[in-house]
Amino acid sequence: MRLLFGSLFTLALAAAIGLGATWMAVTQGTAFGGVTLGAWTAWPKVGTPGIDPYARAMVARSGELPIGSGDGVAFYARADDGGRLLDGRCDVVLSGITPQARYWTVTLYDPEGRLVANSVQRHGFTSQEIIRRADGSFEMTAGPRARPGNWLPTGAVERYVLVLRLYDTPIGVATRTGRDAPMPSIAQRSCQ
Repeated sequence: MRLLFGSLFTLALAAAIGLGATWMAVTQGTAFGGVTLGAWTAWPKVGTPGIDPYARAMVARSGELPIGSGDGVAFYARADDGGRLLDGRCDVVLSGITPQARYWTVTLYDPEGRLVANSVQRHGFTSQEIIRRADGSFEMTAGPRARPGNWLPTGAVERYVLVLRLYDTPIGVATRTGRDAPMPSIAQRSCQ
């Protein structure tokens, strides 16, 4: 009886850990093989036949069509460089340069993956339309109040995710440092 109880307990514990890990991977975006550069994280294998089962479940749950590895990579930021979650009631400044890419976009989504509603219907910027400094760097503010320059309205949502998609880029699985791929910094500033 004691052996049976011990076996059932072990089996229940293993099932709980397995289901918990699967739930976390699918709902929190914690698939294997992620590349983290500053506040940005990408999963370069998501658009390949080598995708891991957790990432496959994450893609199936979200309905997102991943970028193929030969086409580019998508980086996600849920927090600033200091680890504070992105808050739509605050001004968040993206600044610097992006890694080498033929074309890129930066888009603002809610945590469920939907575009954030706002009164001006602006959800992102592209590399073709962003205003740059003379050295090629840029500064973009995501915030609830209109700003001159590169302003991305947050609609004052509590939480959001920034997605930087790089198309036709050498960035991928072998990229491991900011030296390999200089990512824009993310700094949270004043809040309403």
